[in-house]
Amino acid sequence: MALGATIYKAQVNISDLERHYYGDHALTLACHPSETELRLMVRLLTFIAYADENLSFTKGLSTDDEPDLWLKAADGRILLWIELGEPSVKRIKQGLSRSERVLVCSYGARSAEQWWKQFGDEIKGLKRLEVLNLGFEQLPRLEAFAQRNMTLSATFMEGAWLLTDGERSDEFHFERWL
Repeated sequence: MALGATIYKAQVNISDLERHYYGDHALTLACHPSETELRLMVRLLTFIAYADENLSFTKGLSTDDEPDLWLKAADGRILLWIELGEPSVKRIKQGLSRSERVLVCSYGARSAEQWWKQFGDEIKGLKRLEVLNLGFEQLPRLEAFAQRNMTLSATFMEGAWLLTDGERSDEFHFERWL
C-alpha cells in the first residue's frame, strides 16, 4: 500500500514592506512521502517571499509537468513558475516555455553549490530566469518551524524575512545567484 501525503496547515500573516504586500493566508500543504520537512518549509518560505492571491502550490513532486508553485493570471497564463532544489536545464527550459518567468530556489550545502558550478554558465544566458539560494546555515533554523499546524508571522524588510511563531523568531534571506 502506498503511503499518502502528510497534511500541514499554516496560517500565515505576511507583511512585505518592500513590495507593499500585506495578506493573511490559510494554507494547506501536502508533504509527499519522499519530501522532507525541510523541503516543505523551503516551499512555504518561498511562497511567503512571492506571496500573491493567485500564487498556489501544485502537485509538485507527484507530477512532471508542474513546478512546486506557480502564479497564474485570471486567463490561465502562467506568470511565474517556481522550482525548488536543483532542477535540470531541461526542466528550467520547460518552465520558460510555459511561463513568463521562472524562479529556481536552491537550498542545501554542497548539492546547491555543485549544481550551480555545473549548470550556472549554461543557464546564465537564459532570459526571464531568476536563481536564488537559501544558505545551508539557515536550513536547520527554518526546519525548526515545521509543525503540523502552524501560525506564522512573516515580515520582509531590509532584504531579510523575519519569521515568528510566538515561541521563536528568526531571520532568513535568499542570496541572488542570477
